[in-house]
Amino acid sequence: MSAQPLPLPLQTARLTLRLPRPEDAEDLLAYYSRADVARYLLEEPWTPDYAREQLGKRVARTGLDSETRALALVWEQAGRVIGDLGLWLTDQRGEVAEVGWVMHPDYSGRGMATEAVRPVLDAAFEVYGVHRITAQMDARNVASARLCERLGMQREAHLRQDCWSKGEWTDTLIYGMLAADRAKT
Repeated sequence: MSAQPLPLPLQTARLTLRLPRPEDAEDLLAYYSRADVARYLLEEPWTPDYAREQLGKRVARTGLDSETRALALVWEQAGRVIGDLGLWLTDQRGEVAEVGWVMHPDYSGRGMATEAVRPVLDAAFEVYGVHRITAQMDARNVASARLCERLGMQREAHLRQDCWSKGEWTDTLIYGMLAADRAKT
């Protein structure tokens, strides 16, 4: 784990990736409350109260080197939050992490998810010294699987009916990337 903190916000060509703030609740609710967004998530569409609760938890996730061992970022474009992501450690040594993301569907198909997630993977490997990162998703979530592939992650598993979610058994895809893989992309 690096002694240097992650310099935030991260800037890309079109996005600002920054820590979430309480005033982001309305923008997050705009997409998390949609049934088409919640379809592949483990939770139901958000209500305003649930949005405030979830945002409260995310505000504390300031970096892999923090007490929470997690980083939550929102993606902002033109002053509006259009997506968010989480990165969290999954092992005791602090060398294995998982990443997840959600994006407002109105902004999909423009490469913004790739633009947002790529610098976070870079930071995980270069700033935090992570050895491995995984992403798990509902196997029906084709857009997230394609994003993993664009980022250079490798599909490592397709778990059949391993998760009971919203009244049905669902499959899970697991993608992974090693620090050595990232150096090649």
